[in-house]
Amino acid sequence: MNWNKAYNDRKMPWKGEKDPYKIWLSEIILQQTRVEQGLAYYNRFVERYPTVVKLATAKDEEVYKMWEGLGYYTRCKNLIFTARYIAFELGGIFPNNYEELLQLKGVGPYTAAAIASFSYNLPYAVVDGNVFRVLARYFGIDEPTDTTLGKYFFTELANQLLSPKEAGLYNQAIMDFGAIICKPALPSCTTCKLHKTCAAIESGRVNVLPVKTKTINKKHRLFYYFIFNCNGKIGVIQRRNKDIWEGLYEFFLVESDKILEWNTVSVHQFLDNQLGIKKASIVSISNLRKQQLTHQQITGNFIRINLSVIPASLESLNWVSGSKFKQLAFPRFITAYFEENK
Repeated sequence: MNWNKAYNDRKMPWKGEKDPYKIWLSEIILQQTRVEQGLAYYNRFVERYPTVVKLATAKDEEVYKMWEGLGYYTRCKNLIFTARYIAFELGGIFPNNYEELLQLKGVGPYTAAAIASFSYNLPYAVVDGNVFRVLARYFGIDEPTDTTLGKYFFTELANQLLSPKEAGLYNQAIMDFGAIICKPALPSCTTCKLHKTCAAIESGRVNVLPVKTKTINKKHRLFYYFIFNCNGKIGVIQRRNKDIWEGLYEFFLVESDKILEWNTVSVHQFLDNQLGIKKASIVSISNLRKQQLTHQQITGNFIRINLSVIPASLESLNWVSGSKFKQLAFPRFITAYFEENK
């Protein structure tokens, strides 16, 4: 909350909004849509339909045309249905409690919690991908976030942490914190206000949390390996979590949902921001490499780093010498790289 007040400058038109119609509209648009894309649609909808009654009385074809390009048209169908239900059955007034909000077509626990907390300041935690990530890293939680049990566990934890008197403000703060500071692939760990008490930083597991079971089923995955060498010892770790190559060894891995461009500047920024490493020698940055597995394609590269001391953020790695290193089993993606770069 202090970070939110002093440093959070993330601007979005629905932030601080109390009108349940506008909050509901933004949440429906942002389901399965990136903020950058949904923003323009939200602004157009609010301009054309400033109230739920205006939306309810619009023709289906007109609303569908406004929605064009957002995809997942069931959302639009539910949007129209719910707008008319509120306008004609509820007199244009949104329900003001969580249970009734949850009964609206197209409104699930997340959207109901958002409307309840942002509009009415009711004590319901809004748990999105940003919140999952912050909680998993800060508390060092291995429970997958995309299972029924995991969602229940994280929602319960989020509700325990909620500031009951400032629920809306707290929900927005933790969501923004995840979007700005505790980012997926390249979080700003060394400038993070929770740095000293974060379990993921302490255990060197920022890059592997949160855990998602669906990641294993992706067809295309991006692996960026950092090969850390300190006085002749190389940092390795054994793969777990019933994923590909389980039991084999690898290096410090950054897996991303988008292609990351690595150069001397971005590597040094990453080392400083996430691992607190201010002095390091970049030996090489490989070109992108690919390997086709039976059901997945792996794309990535290797970044070789020489260190003078092992930082606290990397103490969880197994540091092995050359002789021990040769005895370890690595996946073909890694051995192929070493065969070409001895």
